[in-house]
Amino acid sequence: MQERELKPGTYWHDDLNTGDYFVTDGLIVTESHIVNFAGLSGDFFSLHMDDEFAREQGFPGRVAHGLLVLSLVDGLKNRAPVKLMAVASLGWNWSFSNPVVAGDRIQAKVSVEEKRLTSKRDRGVIKLLFTVYNQHKETVQEGTNQLLSRVRADT
Repeated sequence: MQERELKPGTYWHDDLNTGDYFVTDGLIVTESHIVNFAGLSGDFFSLHMDDEFAREQGFPGRVAHGLLVLSLVDGLKNRAPVKLMAVASLGWNWSFSNPVVAGDRIQAKVSVEEKRLTSKRDRGVIKLLFTVYNQHKETVQEGTNQLLSRVRADT
């Protein structure tokens, strides 16, 4: 598998190869992100809402929800200058390896791990590998996303 950094532009299923990648912009996770996500999700677990509780558990302060960080990373992918001709997400396989706290800056490397055509042949499935890291270049989350993608009509 040879790596190729994708330049800004639009990429159909046909344009992508295993090993292609791009790096998203960064985003600072704020306390507002954490509180608003708790309100949207209903997840008011003490680790996310109570600094003292989080410190008692060995964290520097309240920890952002893992699913919040995953959601923010998917948003970073979708607003990147590399535009994938996607139809829908088919599923995620994800792990949370280090905490993200308010003030951390997250960013992701998104790589094409696998690709195949569907039985209909007008669409494909791309398996994207995400490596999410913070401002210290520590991996905080990692996982894959199966993405249904469009195939060019003229191929």
